[in-house]
Amino acid sequence: MNSLDLPGRPQDTRIVVAMSGGVDSSVVAGLLHREGYDVVGVTLQLYDHGAAVHRTGSCCAGQDIADAQRVAETLGIPHYVLNYEARFREAVIDPFAESYVSGETPIPCVSCNQTVKFADLLQTARDLGADALATGHYIRSKANGAHRSLYRPVDTDRDQSYFLFATTQDQIDYLRFPLGGLPKSAVREMAEEMGLVVAAKPDSQDICFVPQGKYYDIIAKLRPTAATPGDVVHIDGRTLGRHEGILHYTIGQRRGLGIASGEPLYVVHLDAERARVIVGPKDALETHRIYMRNVNWLGDIPLENLPPEGIEIFAKVRSTRPPRPAQLHHANGDTWVDLNVGEAGVAPGQACVLYSDDSNEARVFGGGFIERSERSSEAETMLSRLRATPVQGNAA
Repeated sequence: MNSLDLPGRPQDTRIVVAMSGGVDSSVVAGLLHREGYDVVGVTLQLYDHGAAVHRTGSCCAGQDIADAQRVAETLGIPHYVLNYEARFREAVIDPFAESYVSGETPIPCVSCNQTVKFADLLQTARDLGADALATGHYIRSKANGAHRSLYRPVDTDRDQSYFLFATTQDQIDYLRFPLGGLPKSAVREMAEEMGLVVAAKPDSQDICFVPQGKYYDIIAKLRPTAATPGDVVHIDGRTLGRHEGILHYTIGQRRGLGIASGEPLYVVHLDAERARVIVGPKDALETHRIYMRNVNWLGDIPLENLPPEGIEIFAKVRSTRPPRPAQLHHANGDTWVDLNVGEAGVAPGQACVLYSDDSNEARVFGGGFIERSERSSEAETMLSRLRATPVQGNAA
């Protein structure tokens, strides 16, 4: 076995490297080339919309493509640019807009990995005769019997496992993540040693196609009728004001509500059907149970074989939060997690990612998208009462 756990000598092993134009994927290409692998760089052109082409922290567009080409020239490896703009819009941008309009908080990076990168690009790598597809993600994979399993990286500050929970077993077996055992500081040092022009390039932003992080600008452009005005309603039923569209709000938001109140209020629910923003005190945000959809389970036993009482597991509901103790259950076609300690700001459309523990050695057991959540019994009762109350006057 070679350093990538593949049979044969490196020089007899072809590896396609997904090169985004950033320092991480560039170092992956450099490391594998230095070890003697037959490296082929592939860059996907995913979008191109004016200012975003040249802005700092973008990826897979304009200057980034040029950077990837320059790195490939420096390393002396073949490099191809594939135009995936139409596919990216169909598989990532349009679903992102639909999800946002429906009151969810989507994670387009997960969709991109699911479709464009780990499905379409992976197939391209196979078509090129590659033995594996390597990326610059900070996550580890190790042999586990006849297959491979995912684990958190050494550098937990760079942990990208939250965005990779939907990676299937077949994809995991074909993918390689050479940076999973390295700290970011070492990666930048390697880029400098290799003389790569991207050594000091800033890291890319999570959502590459949203300039300056203004989600509502993108949504308003893609879905002009989405900004339907409506009421801002307290969870106790009081109407506190008006808003210009739920796309301006996210679960857990406190600032910019546009209402006057003698108490701190947070967005606790987005009622897309009735164009209402529901606000309440912070304790109304505390979530104890999370139901998931589109679950990708990477455990050793099928979900259907879990014991009735569930199993102990660790769950991560935000990319910036650590995994926390929980119980995983599956019954009658439903999969849900009971959190030992309530979490605030949990929104439909986000991910609930599952781990063996909370260490940097933790195995990633997959996860799912949040379908719905349950708060305290008092908060659930109040929300149910609001849903059953007829609403008038929300039309534009």
